[in-house]
Amino acid sequence: MSTMKAHTEYLTLHTDERYEMVHITPQVEEIVRRSGIDDGLCFVSPMHITAAIYVNDNEDGLIEDIGAWLEKLAPAWPGYKHHQTGEDNADAHLKALLLHHETTLPVTKGRLDLGTWQRIFYAEFDGQRPKRVIVKLLGVAKG
Repeated sequence: MSTMKAHTEYLTLHTDERYEMVHITPQVEEIVRRSGIDDGLCFVSPMHITAAIYVNDNEDGLIEDIGAWLEKLAPAWPGYKHHQTGEDNADAHLKALLLHHETTLPVTKGRLDLGTWQRIFYAEFDGQRPKRVIVKLLGVAKG
């Protein structure tokens, strides 16, 4: 007999750099295993407006290309109106908008059901302090 189940855990990340892409697939996979959910969905979202979650290849050149692309579209620049409020992170907000704020991934047979090269990344654009990511699973658990 199967039963519906929900499971929630939080990751806390503290980046060394202001801008950093952190590969979090292993941590999310471990949460999926602990959840006991056999078939369902895994939702991953940063709990901050200057960070993002995205799924892509874990290849250093591509990660650098993504960073360069984001900097081209939302450069660090002192002239943003947001900076008139005393903040200095307008580009971080804009970069986060360009990437996915969250992702929902399938869980099949108790594991993340990712494509061959798909990996989960936490993109930090205003880091150097602790930030949380919520990982929430909903699905059927073997009973």
